[in-house]
Formats: sequence, C-alpha cells, structure tokens
Amino acid sequence: MTDEAQASGAKAAWSTTQVYAMAAVCLLLGLALGYLFRGSQTRSAQAAASSSQNPARAAGMGDHPMPSLDDMKKMADTKAAPLLEQLKSDPNNAPLLIQVAKIYEATHQFKDAASYFSKSLEVNPKDVVTRTEMASCLYYDGDSDGAIAQLQRALQDQPKDADALFNMGVIKWQAKNDGPGAIAIWRQLLKTNPKLESVKKDQVQKLIAQAERPAGAN
Repeated sequence: MTDEAQASGAKAAWSTTQVYAMAAVCLLLGLALGYLFRGSQTRSAQAAASSSQNPARAAGMGDHPMPSLDDMKKMADTKAAPLLEQLKSDPNNAPLLIQVAKIYEATHQFKDAASYFSKSLEVNPKDVVTRTEMASCLYYDGDSDGAIAQLQRALQDQPKDADALFNMGVIKWQAKNDGPGAIAIWRQLLKTNPKLESVKKDQVQKLIAQAERPAGAN
C-alpha cells in the first residue's frame, strides 16, 4: 500500500471512530456543559466514567459498538501526535494547545484535556472561552471545586459571560446541591444578558423552575 493510500485509510478510520466517539459523548454526558448553546441536560463525569465500557452496545446499537475509553485514549493519542510534535518546537502556541485539548476532550480524556487547556491559559490568561471549557473538563473529571474556581476566574474577567454563568449554575445545582445558589446565578445570567435568544432564555427559565421545586417533587 502506498503512503498516500495509508494516509487516506488512516483518515477514514479516524473519521469513523470520531463519529462514534462523539455519539458516545452525547450518550454518556447528555451535552451537559461547555456552552449554553449546546444544551441544558446535566450529568456528572463520575457517573459517565462508571458507565459500561461499551456504551453503544448498552444503548442497543447492535453491531456498531462504541470504542472503550481505552480505545478512545489511543485514538486521541494518535490524532494528537503530530500536533504534540509541533509543540516541541513551539510550546507556547495557544491555538495548537487548544486543538490538542479538544481532541482529548472529545474522547473523554478530560484530565488530559484540562491540562492542555491550562497550558494555553498560561499564554492567554484572559481567554474566557477556553477557561470555561477547561472548567467543564474539570467537572467531568470529578473536580467540581476546581471547575467552580475556574469559572469564578472567568467571571472576574467577563462578569456577564452567559456560558460561564450557565455552567456555574449547573455545577452549583448538580454537584453542590445548592439550588438557591444556582437560581441566583441563572437569574444573574438573564438579567445581564437581556438580548439572549428566546430559546436559551427558555432553557435557563426551565432550569430555574426545576431547581425551585421541593426535593422529591415531580
């Protein structure tokens, strides 16, 4: 097989497994954090990590099983390898560090992803988008306190940032059982972002209504 054919085959293999991996993310994490634009369902990373090593088969996807977390780690390492090689000669390349972080994030390697996001923030500490995404990775890795600390830092730089406020509310509610704290954050989000699209306002208002319900209420 020629080098060109091998490269083409490798690219096709990555594309297929990447589709499965992203589907696995949706199954396990419910598009919980990251950005307000991605949805408002929530679930902890620890619950995701304790799920079946073969989530697609568990979900009834038959002959198309998802890769295991170990498989996804190997896949991420392979995909990230050429970028990591570039970083050897350009270790402070923030966009490159973010690319690597997102490869690991997409394959559930949240600790690795957070590490590369953190390195990019050493270069651009005011990058609120990256800091918010790093906070999501920390949360999924079970470090809710670390996630809250990163979101607090993001909000120091941009107090009205809708995504940071949204995620702060989710973590306070889900990880800290702090319904009143979450509601206060979400109300702050709505107050400071009056031009937020109606569908996003509806998401936040629904979460506020859920958090206001007494424990055990339907």
